[in-house]
Amino acid sequence: MNRIDGFRVAARALLLMALLGAPGLVATASAAGEGTPLVSEATTTQEQPLSQETTTIQSTPVPPASEATAPQEQPLSQETPTVQSAPVPPVQEAPAEQTPTVPAAVESAPTSTVRVLTLNQCIEIALRKNPSILAALYNVDVSRSRVGEARSYYYPQLQASGAYNRISPASGMVAANALPTGTTQYNQYTGSVGLNQTLFDFGKTSSNVDYYKYSLTSSRFDLNASQDATILSVKQAYYGVLQAKRNRDVAADVIKQFQLHLDQAKGFYEVGTNARIDVIKAEVDLSNAKLSLINAENAFKIAYVTLNNAMGTPDAPEYTIEDNLSFQKYPITLEEATARAFENRPDLKSIIAKRQAAESSISVARSDYFPNLSGIANYNWVGETTTSLDHSWSAGIVLTVPLFSGFYTQQKVAEAKSNLYVFRANEEALRQQVILDVRQAYLNLQASEASIATAELASKQAKENLDLANGRYSAGVGSPIEVSDAFATYVAAQANYTSALANYKIAQASIEKAMGAR
Repeated sequence: MNRIDGFRVAARALLLMALLGAPGLVATASAAGEGTPLVSEATTTQEQPLSQETTTIQSTPVPPASEATAPQEQPLSQETPTVQSAPVPPVQEAPAEQTPTVPAAVESAPTSTVRVLTLNQCIEIALRKNPSILAALYNVDVSRSRVGEARSYYYPQLQASGAYNRISPASGMVAANALPTGTTQYNQYTGSVGLNQTLFDFGKTSSNVDYYKYSLTSSRFDLNASQDATILSVKQAYYGVLQAKRNRDVAADVIKQFQLHLDQAKGFYEVGTNARIDVIKAEVDLSNAKLSLINAENAFKIAYVTLNNAMGTPDAPEYTIEDNLSFQKYPITLEEATARAFENRPDLKSIIAKRQAAESSISVARSDYFPNLSGIANYNWVGETTTSLDHSWSAGIVLTVPLFSGFYTQQKVAEAKSNLYVFRANEEALRQQVILDVRQAYLNLQASEASIATAELASKQAKENLDLANGRYSAGVGSPIEVSDAFATYVAAQANYTSALANYKIAQASIEKAMGAR
């Protein structure tokens, strides 16, 4: 190679190192003048368009001048550029592990032992463990027992009794009882078996049974309503965990990016192209990013606590959840949702059953106006010893006619009627609430769906803007403020997109609850 070619090689090497912003530029130029194989590779690197990957390479701290002369001894390739050999700063390892765990101690456990729960599995756990569902289930058992209590009046009432008495009669009663002279005390054993059967009570028993049957039906629908509310809580908490996880991951990625930005600022400052204020600005941005990561980690842990509480397992062992936070359109019209709500809503069915029970309670109250006809039978034993007992029996029919109860029955009927009016008004209020719930959930679903496309586009634009800002700063034509603004826009856009996805899932869960669907 002649001297002219050597100068051309040196000029190209100088231009390349100027773009990289590396120190030791003079050493490289003088070495290149000797005609090393660096020429062809450096020229190839200059002709490549600027990309995000190239920006990442440029952001690594440049080695001292003694290391910059190393490429003279071996060709520089695109796969292993010299600037990539710089040590990675320890701050890049600061973000937490990507696999969410509860409790935090799971980070020290093998990943293979951590159970992965799907949304359906979380719901199944909640339906078994949530205390509000258990309470509603026991209320069903209470109502079922009351039906049995009301039915018991259909059956005979059988009683048995026995007694022992030591009697010391008065002196005048001794002769009357034909007791031996001088006898003042004696034993008495008595026993009896009695049977009482209601024959006719003008519908009081049947009305009572109907009342408690409707109450049982109402409690079963209350159980369904409690289950629906728990399912909604689990879904909200589940998607809250996924949203917090993605926000945490973005915060961790921002720390990496700000660390690279700080390395760039230090490199520019060392070669004298930028002022010290750029380094300080990068350090402040990095500290703020670390603070944001701490807050994101805390929000992530709180989201898991909320999910555990929704499932009724506050001390749940370590686990992670499946990420299904993706957009899938939920096809439903407002008319279909409203019709399904009136057909399926358990709370509406519950209050209808309560209104029917109130109607039956009026019949129960009115039955106290009428007589009660029952049959009775008794068998008795009495004697001074258990071996010599006299036997007797009796049987008959008893008619009980209420004559005057101090207007108790009248007031009881009036109370039952007023309760019926209350339930009718509550039923109408709930029907209006159903319409409101469905319309609100439907509008939220539509708004969430519309916001997803906009948020996704803004996220992509913010990422592109961040890449351009990083590239401009790496090339020496951008400013730290421009990079910081780009990072802030990127973080906000990512958070908005994640929030839009989570809001759509929660809106879908809300309209399903409003319709009484699962």
